[in-house]
Amino acid sequence: MRALGGEAWSAWLDSGHGGCAGARYDILVARPTVTLVAAGGQTTIRRGGRVERRGGDPLAHLAAELDALGPLPVDGRWPFTGGAVGYFGYDLGRRLMGVGGPDPGMPEMAVGIYEQAVITDHHHGCSMAVGRRLDEDWLADMARRREAGGSVQPWSTAGALRREPEADGYAAAFRRVQAYLHAGDCYQVNLARRFSVPYRGDPRAAYLALRAASSAPFAAWLRFPGGDVLSLSPERFLHLDGDGGVTTEPIKGTRPRAADPAEDAAARRDLLGSAKDRAENVMIVDLLRNDLGKGCAVGSVRVPSLCRAERFASVHHLVSTVTGRLAPGRCATDLLRDCLPGGSITGAPKRRAMEIIAELEPGPRGVYCGAIGYLGLDGRMDTSIAIRTATCRGGTMTYWAGGGVVADSTAEAELQETEDKAAGFLSLAEGGGPAAAVSRRR
Repeated sequence: MRALGGEAWSAWLDSGHGGCAGARYDILVARPTVTLVAAGGQTTIRRGGRVERRGGDPLAHLAAELDALGPLPVDGRWPFTGGAVGYFGYDLGRRLMGVGGPDPGMPEMAVGIYEQAVITDHHHGCSMAVGRRLDEDWLADMARRREAGGSVQPWSTAGALRREPEADGYAAAFRRVQAYLHAGDCYQVNLARRFSVPYRGDPRAAYLALRAASSAPFAAWLRFPGGDVLSLSPERFLHLDGDGGVTTEPIKGTRPRAADPAEDAAARRDLLGSAKDRAENVMIVDLLRNDLGKGCAVGSVRVPSLCRAERFASVHHLVSTVTGRLAPGRCATDLLRDCLPGGSITGAPKRRAMEIIAELEPGPRGVYCGAIGYLGLDGRMDTSIAIRTATCRGGTMTYWAGGGVVADSTAEAELQETEDKAAGFLSLAEGGGPAAAVSRRR
């Protein structure tokens, strides 16, 4: 992060640290050749000094820009050798699905196209500049900043923490969700709360503090238009390999880790034995099977792993794996269009759940519950679900936390779940330093 220097349109896909299972690579990018920002029904495309504004589907414009650069061969040594890096907000998915709601007030999509990157391989302890057009000045600047060590301006709160809604308001929204569930409108709704606090200083310092408290396999920091994005996501959204293989790994169900091995094992057994958590997970797996089926070859969608318990730094998660094979003529942006926003953070059926979310939540979600990641010029893609994610813009840091509400949920437990999931942010915002457990329950 210090090597990037904090310049606009720089990003750190920070997945290699902290001992997470499978964690290996970091991807650092800056100085894109093309940028695409979707807001207010238009996509603004910048190439050097030229600016173009287009209506229509932002993902179609992104696909056209990637196609214009021409393909790269898949390099099996590195996950990314050039392409698009950025975020695809929840509200982009909402707009693509035709679900109404308030203006998010920040870009629905912000993506840079980078023809170079620095990849760090934590297994081999090395970094490599990759791409077909290396900017020697940028690489030299990065090397100088890294060697100098550099410093990041401190971050601190500058006012009182705000919860939206408070307990009474959340209980009222919960009762409305229960009414919809019992009326048969839906089976599950992911209802979230918004936490916000004024701040001063550099959001990079806040990210580093949160990162130090809890590892995450899909962490990321982005300094893009609309503000900084700080994400410690545990959840893979969509992975597309070089042969057209598609993988999504939804999370539903969580228990906190315990320091005592016997207690930790008991928490894992409790999660595996929970009929409620398993039912929620299976419900989302069915939704994602349907979403993948829109663009995958007929008969290729499978569920190789259902409701396994995975250990993370501070929690056990109940995770499933759904796979497929992309149909001929389809590409990464088609897959995103089919699946945005991720079913694990909407509910089921997806459209009706999203309508209820728009009705009851305190405002637009923005980046939260969208996707963060890359789409390579070689056709590969890897994205996370943007949970455990904060945005810093206009002097305010905002963090959302929610959970899946089903017919046998209780308002008290669901409210506490939002507090538990926001524990790291709340500790940082209330001046106590980030909590060791950034997420508690899923």
